[in-house]
Order: sequence, then structure tokens, then C-alpha cells
Amino acid sequence: MSKKICLGIESTAHTIGVGIIDNFGNILSNEKMQFISKEGVGLKPFDVSIFHYDNAITVLESALRKAKLKMKDIDVISFSQGPGLAPCLSVSATLARTLSIKYNKPIIGVNHCISHIEIGKTLLKAKDPLIIYTSGANTQIIAKDENRYKIIGETLDIGIGNLFDSFARDLGYGFPGGPVLDEIYFKADRSKYIELPYSVKGMDLNFSGLLTHSKKIINNYPKEELVYSFMHTAYAMLLEVTDRALSYTKKKEVMVIGGVAASKALKEMLEIFAKQNKIKLFIPPMVVCVDNGLIIADLGLKHYIHNYKNGMKLKDTKINSKFRTDQVIINW
Repeated sequence: MSKKICLGIESTAHTIGVGIIDNFGNILSNEKMQFISKEGVGLKPFDVSIFHYDNAITVLESALRKAKLKMKDIDVISFSQGPGLAPCLSVSATLARTLSIKYNKPIIGVNHCISHIEIGKTLLKAKDPLIIYTSGANTQIIAKDENRYKIIGETLDIGIGNLFDSFARDLGYGFPGGPVLDEIYFKADRSKYIELPYSVKGMDLNFSGLLTHSKKIINNYPKEELVYSFMHTAYAMLLEVTDRALSYTKKKEVMVIGGVAASKALKEMLEIFAKQNKIKLFIPPMVVCVDNGLIIADLGLKHYIHNYKNGMKLKDTKINSKFRTDQVIINW
């Protein structure tokens, strides 16, 4: 097969990213810029979209320059079609359509969640893992069944990443707050674990009770002990559902993906979990756990080769902020 090169554009939430990869798995570039807020202020979608529009061309030019390519060298353009924040999603979609029309290149919109799964499989060579998807807006347990990724468990309210960012904001930290909590986690006296609301319903999770109760007692305990107990409880809920999913699917591999996969606290608990269950654990490199354009390019190229030889029609490239993982046909 001749070499094909895909340029992927990511803008589902806080990151505007452009990545370039070829069909032999060679990573040519992966450039990005991330929106960061001041202390006590969260992520406002409109403000973030303006940040993305202001920086999109800069990131694009940086990615092409690092790859030592020009747009004429690109075979296909992909972009994050959803799920995500609509104002942010509009940025990658608009840029992708503009480039597609200007340079007469095929265009493909991809599912952001599946892009995290597929880059893990591309880089780590996992065969058939149970997938723990942990990001800002999403927390799902996923398994491939025939030609779709099926969701067999998920959060019923907020994603675990947003859970951490929200609690960090109440503690006075800016966005992103998850990495800050992850550092505090390891400073706590673990013998002083605080019992907090724990809500698992079959294969699904509820995090809102944990968040609401923890906010009420912020001033009642040392910060380190509360943060440790808060994160440990959330991860314990996640691993209980994962354990149940392993019993159901009989899979021998687990892969954790999404931005929260970069958490050292989660990694510590997962390594213990994997050893106890005698399974293989896969955690992609941090650079592809967080949002980035490379994961979009990787999935776009796979769709281009197996599903869309001529790309999508422009009318089919509308953003979909509620794009479900199980809506996509996987032909590879």
C-alpha cells in the first residue's frame, strides 16, 4: 500500500491541536495549545472557542512545519466531529472544511472517544482490551463487539474529569484542576481516609453525590486528606464497575484512555487491580491521553482507508456534541 498522510484537527474542549500521521504508524507531528483559566474560574465554552479561533492557524502552521510538509502533501483531513462542547467543536470543523475546499482534500469527521481508543491500539498493540474511558465529559466502560464499540457502563451524571475540575475550582484552583489534585493526592496521610458517598448502580456510576457532599465539608478536614479521599473514592467506584465488566466480557486486557489516564493516582490503583486480576494493563503515553490532534489524524486515516475512500460529503460534516461511541461502524 502506498503511503497516505492524514492531518487531524482537535477542538472538543480546552485544547486546539493538529497532528499528522501516516498509514505506517509514523508520527510526523503533534502540536497543540491549551486554554488555561485563572484561579477559581472554570472552562466557559464561548471563551475557549475564541481562544481556539485565535490560535488555530498558529498550531496548524507549527504542525506542518515540524512535519516538514505542505498542505499539498496531505492526503486527507480529519476533525473531531463530537462529542464535545459545541462552540469548541465548531473550530476544528470550520478549519477542516476550509482546508478541504481550498486544497481539494477529502474530509472526514471522527468520534473523539473512539480516537482515544484507536491511538492506544495503534501505539500499544493491545489486541482486544476492555476500555476504561476517562475524560472531562465522559466516563465509560467500553468493549468491542463485532463491528462496534459497545458501552457497557458509564456515568449517569458527570464525567470523572469534570468531577475533579469542579472540586479543584471549589478549592480555589484554576483550570485544569485534575492535575493539581493528583499532586495533592500523594501528600496525604492515607491512614486518615474520610468516608464519602459511594454510588455504583449495576454497571453505572453517579458522581454528583460525592461532589456535593465533599463541597460541604471542604473546611472540616485538612485539604490533603479530603483530596485523597475524594479521588480514591471516585477511582474505587470506577474500578468496581471495571471488575464487573471483566467478569462479564472475560477479557484479559484493560486499556485506560482519555485525559484522566494521565493520573498517577489512577495508575497506582490500576496496577494493583491488574496484578490482582492477572490481566495486562495498557496505558498510552501521556501525550496521547490528553486531547490532541494526533488521535484525530490516526482515526481519520483508518476511516479513510476502510470506510471513506473519497471522504465525507460536506453536508455530513455537521458537528454532533452528543456523538455516541456506539454509533460508529468499525471495519478494521
